Amino acid sequence: MAHHAEAPAAAHAPAATPHASHPKPKYMLVFLVLGALTVIEVGLTYVPGLSKRFTIFALLALAVWKAVLVALYYMHLRFEPTRLRLLVLAPLPLAVILVIAVLTEF
Repeated sequence: MAHHAEAPAAAHAPAATPHASHPKPKYMLVFLVLGALTVIEVGLTYVPGLSKRFTIFALLALAVWKAVLVALYYMHLRFEPTRLRLLVLAPLPLAVILVIAVLTEF
């Protein structure tokens, strides 16, 4: 029976992917900004005299801003390579088309 030489342990270990060190995000600050944006959204619906189109546009803009903050900080996309950011942005044209289709229903 042939005896096989043991491979070094490093050969079986998964390749280490060193991540660049990044500063720790200020989660509480982002949380407070998200809360403030939510208060603005709710308050915006109670402002008399605003057109329906402006209100919808403003609410959509605030929602996009909040989604970007969540993606950048809580999903850590801010610290990822550009290729991954572009991959996340790829379906956005479809979302814009769908939003425009919904807005034209009014």
